[in-house]
Amino acid sequence: MEFIAESLEDTKSFAKQFANTLKSGDVVLLTGDLGAGKTTFVKAVAKALGYDGLVTSPTFTLLNQYNAKFPIYHFDMYRLKSSAEAIESGLDEILHNGEGVCFVEWPQKVAGILPEKNIMLDITVLSDNERRFRVVEAK
Repeated sequence: MEFIAESLEDTKSFAKQFANTLKSGDVVLLTGDLGAGKTTFVKAVAKALGYDGLVTSPTFTLLNQYNAKFPIYHFDMYRLKSSAEAIESGLDEILHNGEGVCFVEWPQKVAGILPEKNIMLDITVLSDNERRFRVVEAK
């Protein structure tokens, strides 16, 4: 599936549609350049799932958790050097526990510990306001 968002409002609309497809146990791998809108997308999905608090990038904490329709685990693996670091900190256990939905920014950093079944969401910057969202589900 592919969607072109021409504005932030389009992104929020797409995120709401995407949120309606999610179920507990889903792992969403978010790829895209710095500033592509990965955290913005997670923020819109969290809101669509009933979370009304602050959603921030977990760049320095590695993981933020939000309580919504089901738990949302928001990972940012950017600062990790290897999958071993994620294992040492217990992040791999959350990815595989089947509870809630996991969003993983920079999944390529921890490819060795990711579940085989996942949803890849690539965000490409087309212009200052436009983004292309490409969704591929691996089973």
